[in-house]
Amino acid sequence: MSAIQVQSLHKSYGRHQALRGIDFEVSEGEVVGLLGPNGAGKSTAMKILTGFLSPTSGTARIFKHDVLTHPIPARKQIGYLPENAPIYPDMRVRDYLRFIARIRGLGRAERTTAIARTAEQCGLTERLLQSIGSLSKGYRQRVGLAQALIHSPKILILDEPTTGLDPNQIVEIRNLIRELGRTRTVVLSTHILSEVRATCDRVLIIHQGQMVADGTTDEVAAISEGGDLLRVEFAPGSVAPRSEDLIERLSAMEGVDKVEPQACAHPEHYLFEIVTSRDLRADIHHFSTGQGLVLLELTRAASSLEDVFRRLTAD
Repeated sequence: MSAIQVQSLHKSYGRHQALRGIDFEVSEGEVVGLLGPNGAGKSTAMKILTGFLSPTSGTARIFKHDVLTHPIPARKQIGYLPENAPIYPDMRVRDYLRFIARIRGLGRAERTTAIARTAEQCGLTERLLQSIGSLSKGYRQRVGLAQALIHSPKILILDEPTTGLDPNQIVEIRNLIRELGRTRTVVLSTHILSEVRATCDRVLIIHQGQMVADGTTDEVAAISEGGDLLRVEFAPGSVAPRSEDLIERLSAMEGVDKVEPQACAHPEHYLFEIVTSRDLRADIHHFSTGQGLVLLELTRAASSLEDVFRRLTAD
């Protein structure tokens, strides 16, 4: 069953188009990473899903409830943690969670049970009597997660949940998100690639308001402009051509999509990464002989998630 359905979603701010017709679905129980550079449209998409913004056009549905025409039943299914956690530093953790539970419409008995359950889930049981302002940033982020979980939502939407945390706190929050994802649907917005690999089943990449990739981490990592990524190092042989000339000649070979020079430890050598749509290893060997070069390295490697992200989101 689809927990989230987004169809042809547009959002404009005057002449600026934050979203340009994105489409995607999230199945119940999936943990999905919404990935993209700053300004790609991730937060805008999340604010529309959670009812904080209305789309310019298109539809977004939460368990078939349109977020624009039926906002209340849609919002009841969602727990939302924005990039800046909505917390009150002068309140105690327990009082704050009680306040949120009342806003969510929980009765007195329900509130007591929900606070105890959520505090245990988020590792806050020993902190309930502390003021939020006295907590570390990692624990304040846990409080933010607790307010998103207090009403037992079926969907968690988390916008940059580890921003500003130290490495130990990041690991703690990742582990918590992974645990929460066992029992609910999670959409996690981030531009940190390691975050996606550590927590997500599936990746959506947005760039300049458009969806440019959708699949599992392995499927997305397999995407490249051509198909293969070759790492090639030459040394001067009978001739020592300019690097720019080699790039031009390599780029002219059939199947070559891109040639990128790389820093090389030996100043007289030539090191390139070549994106290609076919197996060029034999061609590269013949090329080195024909150009009077010595072929020192020819490595074929699959693109990493970082490689694909860089290619898909390069301006």
